Amino acid sequence: MTAKRTIRAGAIQIAPDLDTPTGTVDRILAAIAEAAGKGVQFAVFPETFVPWYPYFSFVRPPVLSGVEHIQLYDNAVVVPGPVTDAVAQAAKRHGMVVVLGVNERDHGSLYNTQLVFDANGAIVLKRRKITPTFHERMIWGQGDGAGLKVVETAVGRVGALACWEHYNPLARYALMAQHEEIHAAQFPGSLVGQVFADQIEVTIRHHALESGCFVVNATGWLTEEQIAKISPEEGLRKGLRGGCMTAIVSPEGNHLVPPLTSGEGILVADLDLALITKRKRMMDSVGHYARPELLSLVLNDSPARPMHGLHPNRLTSIAKDPSNETADAATHDAGNHGDADRAADQRVAVLRGPAR
Repeated sequence: MTAKRTIRAGAIQIAPDLDTPTGTVDRILAAIAEAAGKGVQFAVFPETFVPWYPYFSFVRPPVLSGVEHIQLYDNAVVVPGPVTDAVAQAAKRHGMVVVLGVNERDHGSLYNTQLVFDANGAIVLKRRKITPTFHERMIWGQGDGAGLKVVETAVGRVGALACWEHYNPLARYALMAQHEEIHAAQFPGSLVGQVFADQIEVTIRHHALESGCFVVNATGWLTEEQIAKISPEEGLRKGLRGGCMTAIVSPEGNHLVPPLTSGEGILVADLDLALITKRKRMMDSVGHYARPELLSLVLNDSPARPMHGLHPNRLTSIAKDPSNETADAATHDAGNHGDADRAADQRVAVLRGPAR
């Protein structure tokens, strides 16, 4: 008989600090301590919360957003680095699993990155949003399938997606197929208005039902002073209000506590993991309710790399030995495979050529 497990989760909706490079991190550390005082074991912060979500890109044309974009580069997070060290120490100090959204800087590119810190402070997942949405494509690069994974943590199996990745059914299914128990969802908040909040609610409740998991979702918040700073035009400021839906949802699709749709605060709810089995007994979308012989997912989970080595020593040994079985098999198979395989086999053949 499975032992009863209950996890106390916290969904954190606070405003970033738009003025100082370290101000947002200070607010995160304070929120972790406050959540720990409430007994929280699993905490989720909003999308790209450090140093801040690039709200400017939603209301300003690219030609006028260079200064803000450079400022984002200057204050972005290097992983690992001082920001991740500080959060890791807080997670370890309080024995808390923390999911944090950051603007990650990797040399000359920025990425929308989700970090999962285990209760011992270790980063057990670093994933990048696979496709930035609309205006975000001028800000961030694309992630890859290597981040579409569920990780074991002190609170259970955790998966994460950012914002409109939840509109990609295959991305969600990749996590469902890995049997996530708790799903961390992150959205920017303070964007688009009530229609965005409504869409978020539908999306996270549906994922909870379909996956048979808990969803802990965090959205950000902007004060009126911050909105005025981002845009001097009142007409554009309307697009920077509303859109908040910080919530904790059960595998049955129910809110465990009323959602937070304005202001700052920390939602706290206890997750009874036995509800996962209760839901999946009726409908397990990657188990008894699946038809993998009819429909299945193929995931390329290899990290995307800008350069690949050919290991010349190995190829040289192949080239010097015309009787090499591997090379002969490759040459033989060249007529039986697709264009990509033929191209690879021809490369080997060319390397062997001078040795004949």
